[in-house]
Amino acid sequence: MRSKKLTTMEDLVLGIDIGGTFTKFGFVDIEGNILVDDKIPSDKHNDINHFVEDLKEAVIARKKKDFNLKGIGIGAPNANYYNGTIEYAPNLKWKGVINLNQLFSSAFELPVVVTNDANAAALGEMLYGGAQDLNNFIVITLGTGLGSGIVANGQVIYGHDGFAGELGHTTVKPDGRKCGCGKRGCLETYVSVTGIERTVFELLGKETDPSELRKYSYEDLDAIMISEAADKGDKIAKKAFEETGRLLGLKLADAVAHTSPEVIFLFGGLASAGDHILKPTRKYFDKYLLEVYRGKTSIQLSGLQGKNIAVLGSAALMWNELS
Repeated sequence: MRSKKLTTMEDLVLGIDIGGTFTKFGFVDIEGNILVDDKIPSDKHNDINHFVEDLKEAVIARKKKDFNLKGIGIGAPNANYYNGTIEYAPNLKWKGVINLNQLFSSAFELPVVVTNDANAAALGEMLYGGAQDLNNFIVITLGTGLGSGIVANGQVIYGHDGFAGELGHTTVKPDGRKCGCGKRGCLETYVSVTGIERTVFELLGKETDPSELRKYSYEDLDAIMISEAADKGDKIAKKAFEETGRLLGLKLADAVAHTSPEVIFLFGGLASAGDHILKPTRKYFDKYLLEVYRGKTSIQLSGLQGKNIAVLGSAALMWNELS
């Protein structure tokens, strides 16, 4: 893609990451530099048309005169690459099937391409991050939920209907926690920022260990607090990471049996905990992995950790279409 040198420095694409709480956007050049970025709330817009209008206003306000926009790439939950739609996203206020491609191409009068937010993250990793020399890898995004983008033989796996690779909604406990998707026991209800928060409160109710986390309400607790408590040796926090890593390692071992990736990259708020989540995940991954796969797949933090991988990935999606 880069070798074609399609554009000048002023030629950019708009990368948009639609999340349940915020929507982030950035103007990105072909080399993966975000020249300007910003965000607006997602959860304050009950009407998708009002959301698109407000986002357009924010984009216009940040766009510089010498920016020549070539197109728009959008990453969103439950997004269908083939249809350009969001379909029944549990973590968004807009229900049913939303035709993002039509809405955004009409509002901006530019080419638009849409994909699942985790698939966008995988494209960002492949073009700008740690997977630039890899053809087989998985990106796991550990935020409010758990997303997964799977690349095999150099191609993002979409499946026949555009929804392949939803590891977050595979079942780890059939009668477990209720998920926003309507099922019970989905992986993301245990392995995500919200999942580990729920695990902490379950442990606080069952265990008698002293913990600084006891002073927080559920609404106030976040993953950073849990990680900081684990840094200080807090037993509840460490047990929460151990259980979270156990379930993640289990399901990643299953994923290896399907696509045999060279690397599995972890990204997002929970991945920011570093070794607290990496060590137990690697331990249980090795425990549950089929012998023939041992020593062939590594689990690493994303090469774009600390950067806006979803915006970069959405932009990479559009650059890929333009190449």
